[in-house]
Amino acid sequence: MPAFVRFSIGHRLFLSVLLAILTVAASAVYLLRQNVLASFGDYAVGIELDRLDELSGALAARHRALGDWRFVPQGESRRGWIAAELGRLQEERERRSFAVPPVAPVAPAPAMVAEAAAAAPAAPALELHAVHPPPPAPPAPPAPPAPPAMPLPAPPLDAPSPAGVTYDLHQRVTLLDADGRYLAGRQAAADQLPLARRPIEVDGRVIGYLGVARGPGPSDAMALAFLDQLRGSLWWIVAVAVALSAVASMLLARHFRQPIERLAEGASALAGGRYDVRLPDTRSDELGSLARHFNALARQLESAEDARRQWVADTSHELRTPLAVLRAQVEALQDGVRTATPDNVDAMLRQVLALNKLIDELYALARADIKALDCKLAPHDLWQIATTQAGAFEERLRGASLTLELGAAPPPAPVLCDPDRLRQVLDNLFENSLRYTAAGGRIALHAQAGKESMQLVLDDSAPGVPDDALARLGERFYRVDASRSRAHGGAGLGLALCRRLLEAQCGELACAHSPLGGLRVTVSLPLAREAQ
Repeated sequence: MPAFVRFSIGHRLFLSVLLAILTVAASAVYLLRQNVLASFGDYAVGIELDRLDELSGALAARHRALGDWRFVPQGESRRGWIAAELGRLQEERERRSFAVPPVAPVAPAPAMVAEAAAAAPAAPALELHAVHPPPPAPPAPPAPPAPPAMPLPAPPLDAPSPAGVTYDLHQRVTLLDADGRYLAGRQAAADQLPLARRPIEVDGRVIGYLGVARGPGPSDAMALAFLDQLRGSLWWIVAVAVALSAVASMLLARHFRQPIERLAEGASALAGGRYDVRLPDTRSDELGSLARHFNALARQLESAEDARRQWVADTSHELRTPLAVLRAQVEALQDGVRTATPDNVDAMLRQVLALNKLIDELYALARADIKALDCKLAPHDLWQIATTQAGAFEERLRGASLTLELGAAPPPAPVLCDPDRLRQVLDNLFENSLRYTAAGGRIALHAQAGKESMQLVLDDSAPGVPDDALARLGERFYRVDASRSRAHGGAGLGLALCRRLLEAQCGELACAHSPLGGLRVTVSLPLAREAQ
């Protein structure tokens, strides 16, 4: 089996940052290359349009003379007409550059003639008549002809070229009328190389356009040289990207690794049973939120562990008391200290019943914790069940000098409940009021129906429950020792069992101060659908 290869977060961050930087660099180089090619292409087309100024002027002059484009030939000959016009204009330009005008002889100045006559010796008159004017000066050498316009450099031979497209300027010029209709020159489909247009104007009015098709690649050698130089510096960009990625990944890994390592150590401590471990939660990012959730989980586990230990301790204590009493009585019978009288047997039976009740309550709570409590829900009259159970306690209440008060019956509204589990809840509640209400007090029972549930309210008189203990009622083995002390009996499981039994029936149990001075317990159960 191959060993597990550890790929740390630092390595992952390094690769992520490096990939991001290289992607940005490659995208920048690609966009720069495209912009360079497009810019040089537009620059070349602009130069080519400037070279067509002479053709544009000649076409405008002929259009002004005739008033329209009828001088443009028709048929297949118009495709080569633009090239022929450009050649004709080139020839005329060359003839004008080589034609030299005759040089007129320069007449001598009068003063110079007089001086020459005075200095010369006298001669016969016949010789004077035979004198001819001086020969004219030799003509100046003709000026060299103006060089023709330098053609634009052709693109590379290996550059891709669309079908039917040439790079010669003569073959890429198109003449259009004012409405953009084809007149002469290059004729190509709309999906071929686009045209860069230049308007032809006569008296401020546009009469047509000269268009030049753009080439498919850069038409200037400077563009290729620039791209080659940029390609050469790409390796430096890669080297700098690697260095920046390493530095950034180290800083980021250090920034993230420390809280992650603390989290791993804390999780290991929780797995080892150390529920008091806490993590620093001062960060404001996701790691800080994770640390706060970890601390909340640790507190819940610590609370659950404390509750489990308290549960075991309280259960052991509650089971030990009746067992200790029962054992003492049995040992007294064995030693002959006591005899098996009906009173002694009744005392042992009470301990057995108390022990059996405690075990039943613990068993019901355990099954409720794992959602395995068996409840058969059906529509029943909550008020009728409550008054029936109250009547069963009426004799015991009178014996304890307590008065039972029943309110008016609410409108018929069946609730969803398990009648056996509901009677168990009511028995615990009446037993709790009977046990902890002072003699001469009152116990009041009434009900009220809501839109979705029915509430059964049980009030008893003093003594009451302190505010700090009110919220803890319903916890297992919790007792208010000040007023509802252990001397009255009970293991502190009654209200906890009632809460669990009601939750299993989709109901609720709430405790509050009673207007009679004691405790108010409210039982809420959902109404049956047909009653809503």
